Amino acid sequence: MALEKTDKQKILKDFAQHEGDTGSPEVQIALLSERIKRLTEHLKTHKQDVHSRRGLLQMVNKRRRILLYLTRKDPDRYKTIVQKLGLDK
Repeated sequence: MALEKTDKQKILKDFAQHEGDTGSPEVQIALLSERIKRLTEHLKTHKQDVHSRRGLLQMVNKRRRILLYLTRKDPDRYKTIVQKLGLDK
């Protein structure tokens, strides 16, 4: 369920604003989206895994809060990240 190093590096390369950028909202949203996608697949086969489901809800809410922050600060960056990730917003 955790992201492998190569997957994480690819996401960082695609969404980083500058070299060494790991904390920008775009990077955080992209990493959370990938973890959410993987955990959703896990929960399809392990329906009784309540603890992981709780973690999934926490990640979804964290991503929502970061998206809300980005909406307030820079709507153009928000639109770009939503399009790149294909989120329903």
